[in-house]
Amino acid sequence: MSDIETVHVIVEGRVQGVGYRAWCADAAVSRGLSGWVRNRKTGAVEAVLSGPSDAVSDMLQHLWRGPTFARVRAVTQTRQDAEPDGDFEVRETT
Repeated sequence: MSDIETVHVIVEGRVQGVGYRAWCADAAVSRGLSGWVRNRKTGAVEAVLSGPSDAVSDMLQHLWRGPTFARVRAVTQTRQDAEPDGDFEVRETT
């Protein structure tokens, strides 16, 4: 069985106003991940992804694609110790 991994992610580019949060939430749920996603006032999208390391790794690669009209220019990740529990959620903009 895979180890559990948790990462904090900032996605930059044209990622707001294109359905990126909903797309991200669907992709995370389909991979069995917990965590959250939200827009930032800076124009970026922020997320915490937690689950089996192979599923997190796959999701990190998938973040570069995004929905049809997204144009991702950077995905920055930082490992975290805390593991979110419960369902994956879309949060309000901060």
